Parts: sequence; structure tokens; C-alpha cells
Amino acid sequence: MSLHCIGLFLLIMKQIHWLTESLFDEVLEKARSSPRLRTNHNFHDSMEENPHRFLNVMLRGTYIRPHRHLKPPKTESFLIIRGAVAFTIFDESGKIQECRLLGEKQAPDAVFCQEYGFGDGLESQGIGVDIVPGLWHTLTVISDECVCFEVKPGPYQPADDKEFAAWAPKEGEANVPDFVKSMETKVAAALQTK
Repeated sequence: MSLHCIGLFLLIMKQIHWLTESLFDEVLEKARSSPRLRTNHNFHDSMEENPHRFLNVMLRGTYIRPHRHLKPPKTESFLIIRGAVAFTIFDESGKIQECRLLGEKQAPDAVFCQEYGFGDGLESQGIGVDIVPGLWHTLTVISDECVCFEVKPGPYQPADDKEFAAWAPKEGEANVPDFVKSMETKVAAALQTK
């Protein structure tokens, strides 16, 4: 085998990313030490690359401000690998239009189930979702931890990647913990009707 072939083989092998339990655990440790209670692990090499592929690893209590991707319009796909989230879609005013439990079934002894009276646990309503541009949405972590695989178009430009909902507090504001608790309560009510 020539040095060129060996070099090409090594380059290809470097570009392969294995999704393993040890990777999930490693990124979960980073999320646990983050004040945001979440962290991303990117598989794309740059912010200009298209598409963006990454793990979004989150702990219960993290705040993902409701947002949409409209200008520029971007689709987004979520696949829950470990744990569970309530994926919520809102109207313009912040009223819940759709809410589904994605990921693993939650047992009756799960903290969320105990806190919100789900004596039979919570059945999963899927493992992922693919959404069109312009939908107001958020994820609320229901399990203690969650590993989500996300795909969305690049490039990433912080100035216009997403539009945040005016009816939801900015990350870091004093009322964020109350908003997170309120979202959990609304999500629990929405899931009761499923």
C-alpha cells in the first residue's frame, strides 16, 4: 500500500465519528460542570460547514429559550438517544400548540412523574422530530439527563441563527428558574391529555 493510500485512509478514519456510550458519558460530565446544565459536542469541523451535526447533552432544569429559525429559514431534526424531553411547539403568543414526550418511557418512580402525579409513568410518543422553519419551539428535559442528536443547516451565524421569543426571559435573567418550573407545569398538563 502506498503512502498516499495510507494517508487517505487515515484522513477518512479521522472523519468518522462513533456515537458510543463512553462519548455520551464524557459529554454528560461536561454538561454537569456547565452553569447552563448542557453542552454541545460538534461533529462538524467548522461553523461554516453544512449541515451541522452535534450532540446536545442536557440535564433536567436547563433552560432552552423558546425560539425559531426563520431568517434565514432552517429546518431542524432532533433524535433522542438517551433520556426524555418534552418537545413543545408554540403559537406567536406563547400558547402551547403541541407537546410530545420524546425518548425513553418514564417510569412511575421517575422524579418528573412523582412531582407531577404520573402514577403510571409516561409513555414515549416517539424518539425524534423534524421541524420546518419558523416554528416556535423548545425542549424541556423530563429525565435526569438527556442525549439528543441534532442536525440543522449551517453555517452558524450567532447574529441570525435563531429568533428568541419575546414572551420568554433571556438566558441568565432572574426569572428563568420560575419560567422553567412554569414550563414543566404546562408540559405536565399537556402530557396529561395525551
